[in-house]
Amino acid sequence: MAEETPTSLYDFTVKDIRGNNVSLSTYSGKVLLIVNVASKCGLTHSNYRELNTLYDKYKAQGFEILAFPCNQFAGQEPGSNEEIQQVVCTMFKAEFPVFDKIEVNGKDASPFYKYLKSQKGGIFGDAIKWNFTKFLVDKKGKVVARYAPTTSPLKIEKDIQNLFAAT
Repeated sequence: MAEETPTSLYDFTVKDIRGNNVSLSTYSGKVLLIVNVASKCGLTHSNYRELNTLYDKYKAQGFEILAFPCNQFAGQEPGSNEEIQQVVCTMFKAEFPVFDKIEVNGKDASPFYKYLKSQKGGIFGDAIKWNFTKFLVDKKGKVVARYAPTTSPLKIEKDIQNLFAAT
């Protein structure tokens, strides 16, 4: 029997950084920012700093950042899940959920990332171009925007506010 094609982001179950299954339906009704992250990228410090700012400001309203470590871009996330968690929580003080290291492109790309890319392709095709590509998801689980790695998380704030204002 063929596997059912997911019709929603909430149809996916992913692994957190500790290897536990997490159903994304847990995040139903929340505004999400989904980001492929790396610890050793030139964009790392500014992105984590601004993601933390957004998270602190909006988490009480139902905002979640879902961070997916990925080592596909110049080997900038080489560590194990334990090492990644240590860096993210200690050096960058991130309190938002961090998931299992995945691939976002190619034949071994995570089915979840294949789904995200199918919902919002990039300017030059669906492939994720670099670390810190961001997907904004509304409270109903619809991918509403995709942002380039160089887009500052704080530049997305207005879009996040608009999703909270929408009913």
